[in-house]
Amino acid sequence: MDQEKSLYKEAGVDIDAGNYAVELMKRHVASTLRPEVLGGIGGFSGLFTLDLNRYPNPVLVAGTDGVGTKLKIAQLVGKHDTVGIDLVAMCVNDILVTGAEPLFYLDYLACGKLEPQQAEEVVAGVAAGCREAGCALIGGETAEMPDFYPEGEYDLAGFAVGVVNRDAIWDGKRIAAGDLLIGLASSGVHSNGYSLVRHILFKKCGLSIADPFAETGRTLGEELLTPTRIYVKSVLAARERVGGLIKGAAHITGGGMTENIPRVLPLGLGVEIHRGKWPVPPIFYFLKQKGDVPLDEMYRVFNMGIGFVLIVGKNGGEEVLKTLQRLGEEAYIIGRVIEGSGVRYVGEGE
Repeated sequence: MDQEKSLYKEAGVDIDAGNYAVELMKRHVASTLRPEVLGGIGGFSGLFTLDLNRYPNPVLVAGTDGVGTKLKIAQLVGKHDTVGIDLVAMCVNDILVTGAEPLFYLDYLACGKLEPQQAEEVVAGVAAGCREAGCALIGGETAEMPDFYPEGEYDLAGFAVGVVNRDAIWDGKRIAAGDLLIGLASSGVHSNGYSLVRHILFKKCGLSIADPFAETGRTLGEELLTPTRIYVKSVLAARERVGGLIKGAAHITGGGMTENIPRVLPLGLGVEIHRGKWPVPPIFYFLKQKGDVPLDEMYRVFNMGIGFVLIVGKNGGEEVLKTLQRLGEEAYIIGRVIEGSGVRYVGEGE
């Protein structure tokens, strides 16, 4: 057996390092557990019981995603404890669009050479994201793949499963012309558009991750690694208080508001976005200026300061807005639903 292990290690896969990495991860995983979780880390699968008292008519909702080329920034900076938050955020915010509560999460980490401390940092971020979303990290997979990924590089993917009662699903069917759009502030670029970010800053402008970003007093690398916001707890709390006023939601990911809001609208409806109704983080002005990016493209690639949108009846807009603000969200009425299709921007450009 020792000879077999040494030959496998010679081929580039270190089983002992994998076992050590799992030991390092265990305390982070344990910090996310909910009462519904059965068993612990290390099994072939994760077990989770569904509370039918809270969800008598349950519909399971699943979402999967990765972090994309933002991982390149993390690997350049050598900071790996925030991209796990991004990974969770991309999935749980997606299933939140239906009004679902995230229940559990599983992640997948693939690398060229497993470095246990690096893997622990990544999973610590995943666990932090799960705690922020209130879901349990009930399993995952770490794959060491020599010759597939260069040493020091890794990729991440994961998926979340949530639940919502059938009669409480936000399916967008009630959305009508005149309804209002409430935008929840993003923390920055989140996890989309990093191929364009890297092209502008590092290829076109010759900047580096260590260069200062004067607007926030951080380096460019630190600014670009700002984790994606997780909206679960505030939006679910708003659902409990004023959920009947909410007709639909959209997670503003790749494609920006231009592509994502129409995904939840009934046929024959579009939206009008009023630019200038919310503060746009300085990183977007910086990218636009450095890359000479047309404003329409900025809004089609990036979130431009709005990470999540709720669609509410025009008579309930102020109540939902104030509820979100009391819950700690920076929220703004950013537009309205109109007859037609797509997204129309009005107001002054940045």
